[in-house]
Amino acid sequence: MKKPKTIPVDLIAPCGMNCRLCWGYIRENNSCPGCLRIANQESQKSKHRTTCIIRDCKHLANGPAKHCSDSCARFPCARLKQLDKRYKAQYGMSMIENLNIISESGIRDFIRTEKEKWSCPDCGDLICVHKPTCLGCGYSWN
Repeated sequence: MKKPKTIPVDLIAPCGMNCRLCWGYIRENNSCPGCLRIANQESQKSKHRTTCIIRDCKHLANGPAKHCSDSCARFPCARLKQLDKRYKAQYGMSMIENLNIISESGIRDFIRTEKEKWSCPDCGDLICVHKPTCLGCGYSWN
């Protein structure tokens, strides 16, 4: 089953990850539904997908906030900084930058920019941040 080219609002994780670009979401076998969608399917998923320190943060659970940058005095916390550092180095994506854009411009503008930023220049499919080639046409950006 091919994933849609759209990026639904509920596929932007609390940490700022665009789940639509994540290999865990894109892959066909044992795919993840996305961090904000996982609550309905926790019993079906492996432990590492159901016990995310950031997604399960008590500061998110105690209010209406959906993202770490929503009114959290600890933003960015040490765990988010660690994740951000790894993703910037390995994949060229900054979760903290994503959350700052969401806070400044809103989720819909962020999603519009994500579509432009992460579309394959050859076929237009949304790419996977974890893979060096387009899963739709094989275009390589390395």
